[in-house]
Amino acid sequence: MAKKEQGTDRVEDRDRDRWMARFQVRLAMQPGVDRAVVLRAVKETAGHCAMTGEDPRTAFGDPDSYAVEVAARLVPADRAARERRRDTLVNTIDSAVKKTREATGL
Repeated sequence: MAKKEQGTDRVEDRDRDRWMARFQVRLAMQPGVDRAVVLRAVKETAGHCAMTGEDPRTAFGDPDSYAVEVAARLVPADRAARERRRDTLVNTIDSAVKKTREATGL
């Protein structure tokens, strides 16, 4: 019986680790999020789960949606807007370069 419980713990640990990894990646992709924001959010999330014993999916739901919520809470709106504008500009330039390469055969 102990082996079965131990196996279940490993599955739960893997699920928790996957959830946290996805959360971190999705959070890092949000406009204006830097390393400090990711570290703070991971610390808060892991701390909550450690204190309550809850699984992060149970406590916070989908990691993608939670990343968006956390970014909105922790990143100042002006910084996020500035990053979105920068990302749009970079994507526009990348697209123009790609079209130029395709047209010239480079």
